[in-house]
Amino acid sequence: MTTYDENWVREEEAKRKWMAENGLYSEEEEHSSCGVGLVVSLDGKPNRKVVDNGIAALKAIWHRGAVDADGKTGDGAGIHVQIPANFFYDQIRRTGHEPRMDELIAVGQIFLPRTDFGAQERCRTIVETEVLRLGYYIYGWRHVPVEIGCLGEKANATRPEIEQILISNSKGVDEEQFERELYVIRRRIEKAVTAAGIQGLYVCSLSCRSVIYKGMMLAEQVAEFYPDLMDERFESAFAIYHQRYSTNTFPQWWLAQPFRMLAHNGEINTLKGNVNWMKSHEIRMASNFFGELAEDIKPIVQPGSSDSAALDAVFEVLVRAGRDAPMAKTMLIPESWSKQAVELPEAWRDMYSYCNSVIEPWDGPAALAMTDGRWVCAGLDRNGLRPMRYVGDGRWLAYCWFRSGNGSD
Repeated sequence: MTTYDENWVREEEAKRKWMAENGLYSEEEEHSSCGVGLVVSLDGKPNRKVVDNGIAALKAIWHRGAVDADGKTGDGAGIHVQIPANFFYDQIRRTGHEPRMDELIAVGQIFLPRTDFGAQERCRTIVETEVLRLGYYIYGWRHVPVEIGCLGEKANATRPEIEQILISNSKGVDEEQFERELYVIRRRIEKAVTAAGIQGLYVCSLSCRSVIYKGMMLAEQVAEFYPDLMDERFESAFAIYHQRYSTNTFPQWWLAQPFRMLAHNGEINTLKGNVNWMKSHEIRMASNFFGELAEDIKPIVQPGSSDSAALDAVFEVLVRAGRDAPMAKTMLIPESWSKQAVELPEAWRDMYSYCNSVIEPWDGPAALAMTDGRWVCAGLDRNGLRPMRYVGDGRWLAYCWFRSGNGSD
């Protein structure tokens, strides 16, 4: 099956709808039990070895993902790396532009409807409109090269059109402000597409720091499906990788991880309460960093999100509101501290008390790898129910992963 099978997609959607109405399945109960990890350069400088090791580690956790009967379709896998500037400068030249070296570039990795060309063009128009509304310059669009021969039938039957939009920081704002406004642009795009009733658009990443390559495939297929990742110019100071194993859920391209900032193994047992609390917080939510743009990012958690996607959305808004990644993780998934408070330094007790007063903890077994583009973090749930290991090579690289079986094991 090398073409988009509309009949198969319609039949699959009808089955899911019937299950939601007549069975125990509910998209609100979606969880996953996955393989996750990261590789980082200890000096913070991008190099090819980080990407190579990230790809190798991802391939090594193939056993953490489910496989369809066709032997090729997986629940989803992906890798999150820094934007390799030299690689994308060349892609910009191919659009007929000369890259502005004194301006930051941003890359949007976008899934589009594959067979509905009218909807596809409307999606591009919405994306471009929101970028231009905030005053940024668009170099153009790039078709992401893909090798479909490695995909299974069901993965290929639902494969989206995959493109990248290349943007320049023509306003000259600092990197933090650029990232924040790219976040607002993405949220505006999502709301505009929903209002237009268009199905099939998903923004994997829109950032001046990092880019995400993912899809409904097996771990060993990611670098094969995306030849970009094998280019020697593709360098990064970190690589966060993930192989999805769905439980109580249906695999979909957009639900593959990593998400925009984190990759998550486990499940959030307090999900409904956390999402409801976020809805109540939105009523009085305000930030000097967003100002009048604050309404554009609501609702924080999109309907239909998995537990991992919901956690990622809240993590992301905390970071965009001015907190760094370690602090955002501490607020959302703190360690179990109340019973051992007398054993902790006073500064720690004060910090956890503050976190508890700001936002409710997201509880449940969890192993997390996350980044805001500057910090790279790994962490556990408060009970340590998803153990992670870490190791350094003593010189250049550090590895962290959940479960045995990684190439660094």
